[in-house]
Amino acid sequence: MTTLRTTLAPAALLGAAALVLTGCSTTPADAEAEGSRTATAASTDGDRIVLTYDGGLLTLDQDLRVVADDAIDGFTRVNPAGDGRHVLVTVPEGFQVLDTAADPALTDAVFPADTGGHAVVHGEKTALFADGSGDVTVFDHDDLDGDTLPDVETTESEAAHHGVAIVLEDGTLLSTIGTEESHSGVRALDEDGQEIARSEECPSVHGEGAVKGEVAVFGCTDGALLYQDGAFTKIDAPTEYGRTGNLFTTEDSSVAVGDYNDDPDSEGYLLDQVALIDAASGEYRVTDMPEGVGFTFRDIARGPADEAVILGSDGALHTFDVATGEPIDTVDVIDAWEGPAEWQDAHPALKVAGDIAYVTDPAERRIHAVDLTTGKVVASSDELPGVPNEIAVA
Repeated sequence: MTTLRTTLAPAALLGAAALVLTGCSTTPADAEAEGSRTATAASTDGDRIVLTYDGGLLTLDQDLRVVADDAIDGFTRVNPAGDGRHVLVTVPEGFQVLDTAADPALTDAVFPADTGGHAVVHGEKTALFADGSGDVTVFDHDDLDGDTLPDVETTESEAAHHGVAIVLEDGTLLSTIGTEESHSGVRALDEDGQEIARSEECPSVHGEGAVKGEVAVFGCTDGALLYQDGAFTKIDAPTEYGRTGNLFTTEDSSVAVGDYNDDPDSEGYLLDQVALIDAASGEYRVTDMPEGVGFTFRDIARGPADEAVILGSDGALHTFDVATGEPIDTVDVIDAWEGPAEWQDAHPALKVAGDIAYVTDPAERRIHAVDLTTGKVVASSDELPGVPNEIAVA
């Protein structure tokens, strides 16, 4: 199949968005019926935290005060757009832009997508994957401006599938290969959309990131797939079945941190092993959580010193040295919790921004901020208008 890359100007995209948007955005005039805005004054400095709940989106300031409450239907996902200000909200029409600035609000801007899936930020680019079509939409996130979308470049996949894409700083687009039935690997396209490499040695490919040296890492059911300098290489998992489905990377560490599952017959969503994949040495290490403590895909992050940070089902943050797998510290934050019946169900989630770890507490309808340099809980929200589920930090 020939790869198609097209560039659309903002006006064309906004026209498409106008045709598909029906009742998904909230304006100040609609606030009484579709959502409410707090009168609390809020600084535009510091982090903005976006939380989903059943029926809406909450935007909180760095002091964990609710500064906006936008109505939205159904389960939705949120991802940072990459510019430190906007958040991408999955809606039936695609990825709707939430502006978290002084007066946070859902804008009318939508990146059209058939079943919007993953949004991946790397360098100056953000790549959006549409599971229903396989289309990859790439844009320069610093060009986002309120209701105006930036120019985009669209690349077709060979077939629609639940996939992911990432753009490296040299312009190489890495996009998963798969169908609705299976996912087999990753292909690399140059800036002209020409395929320069591919590997189909990554069964059930899922999870991505770029580590030190611009090495891209993807998770497989039997190890990890790496891309560097125009070629793919494979690092085998320590067990025959060893699935990593979510990866967390930094530009200063050669180690990708992920969840790990060595039991193909396991049930539920709690896992108790952490994958440490060193792209520089080729070592694939697995470290264990404390006995009886699990976590889900929402509970992994990287700390200010590149350490692995895991929110355990015991309610504590557990940190690990990524080079050795040895535990560093444990910080109690919330009460113990059980794994969700379905992955979409609200359960505690973790995001880290700088020195601060944000931990949601669905049971208490709160969110907490933990200073990872001191191990202290430095702020907790009041009771939130809804049970927090997904989280993004801008």
